Amino acid sequence: MAKDTVFRKKAIINAGGKLIDLSVPQVMGIINLTPDSFFSASRKPAVDDAVLQAKQMLAEGAGMLDLGAYSSRPGAADIGPQEEKDRLLPAVEAIVKAYPDAVLSIDTFRADVAEEAIKAGAHIINDIGGGTLDEDMFSTVARLQVPYILMHMKGTPQNMVQMASYTDIFSEVFDHFVERYETLRGMGIHDVILDPGFGFAKTAEHSYELLDRMSGFKMLQLPLLAGVSRKRIIYGLLGTTANEALNGTTVLNTIALNKGADILRVHDVKAAVEAVKLWHAVSNAGEHDK
Repeated sequence: MAKDTVFRKKAIINAGGKLIDLSVPQVMGIINLTPDSFFSASRKPAVDDAVLQAKQMLAEGAGMLDLGAYSSRPGAADIGPQEEKDRLLPAVEAIVKAYPDAVLSIDTFRADVAEEAIKAGAHIINDIGGGTLDEDMFSTVARLQVPYILMHMKGTPQNMVQMASYTDIFSEVFDHFVERYETLRGMGIHDVILDPGFGFAKTAEHSYELLDRMSGFKMLQLPLLAGVSRKRIIYGLLGTTANEALNGTTVLNTIALNKGADILRVHDVKAAVEAVKLWHAVSNAGEHDK
């Protein structure tokens, strides 16, 4: 398979002294510390259950874990920052204690929640708002000097469905990334990962177009994260449910790898790790003959 020799994406991310090598795509396991996330099997509000989930995902090959305590599914109930912290921080502390070598990402749009989680031992901030939902987020990331996942979304989880209107979805997301990254870079933040935000203020058709054109984001020379796991864009098209969406998830994850994804954010680590291994074997086949 021909190699891309034009764009040289950043391949190493420094997460609190833990170097994450993205030269081979990594799998990020989702741990939802919520009682109402859209995929019921992912809900681990009890600390002991979250630790057991971390153990399983790490054993299955997860390169990092993404902990979230605020449900961002369309129309989810809003909760206050203290409730989010009360759900999140005990799990962070317990997983850090049990698995000190694990790389932890924190799924939050609130700067103060992110900061307390980083101080509790987490390493990466995963912000669905891309800095638009908390004006203090970028300055907090700059001060903490941690990797930052910049996602595209319009509106909030409560109203984003009504915001799904675009003239050119790829161009608008691309321009959003350029504008936001210039600000981040100007603040001294360089370890930035881009997430197109599949399903966030986007119809299924928008998400499919973004996935089809995702390789265009390589021009920004930053790592790409794909988060399609068990989402409505899969089960809505197939007429099934989130519980039945693993096969569709694997299909879209494989397409995402072909389009340049460096991180797959998933509920099912084992299946995603297998997809990466098989994809990597195919994409590197014949290299020894060159």
